Amino acid sequence: MVGPSSSHTAGAVRIGLMTRQLLKDEPVQAQVGLFGSFAATGRGHGTDKAICAGLLGMHSDDERIPHSLDLATKSGLRISFENIDHLPDAHPNTAVITAVGKTGRQIVVQASSVGGGRIMIDKIDGIDVQFSGEMHTLVVHNYDVPGHVALVTQLLHQYHINIATMRLYRKNRGGYSVMVLETDQPVDEPVIGQIERADGIIRVTYVEKGAC
Repeated sequence: MVGPSSSHTAGAVRIGLMTRQLLKDEPVQAQVGLFGSFAATGRGHGTDKAICAGLLGMHSDDERIPHSLDLATKSGLRISFENIDHLPDAHPNTAVITAVGKTGRQIVVQASSVGGGRIMIDKIDGIDVQFSGEMHTLVVHNYDVPGHVALVTQLLHQYHINIATMRLYRKNRGGYSVMVLETDQPVDEPVIGQIERADGIIRVTYVEKGAC
């Protein structure tokens, strides 16, 4: 990894890269809120540069990380940082990233760096979620109506994809919800495409094991 800190640097790169993956677009604008230790000492450890590097698609061993803010300017990514004073129940190394992509896609990701370069995605668009991205991970954004869980699980069964874990989250009954599935096998584009085309599906993102 490019240091100096596994939590403040390597983990922060993964947070930025995971946000890019979840956005499913090339980010052109990002507002980054830093909380706790990220806010207090993060800039000294290069956390701002690390998150920016991840948003640009870099991994934690990329030697360009120290120059990522300059590279962002050249690539057209407008990025800003602010400290967050109060974030209930948040890990001390937490970032909240509001990202906008080239095609207009938007996402708000709250994620924490939990040590040793590992991360946890805590919220997506204000909905509580808990996943690390260390397995093949399928994230389905949908409206909370009957049939979506059956659709996704039946498709995965049809393509011989085994579900390791599955968690459902929603803002309110009948409203915006998120389905997070970790799988033993990779999920190929034809499967993702069939899910995306179903009525009531807002967005599907997929993070391949090891991609971040």
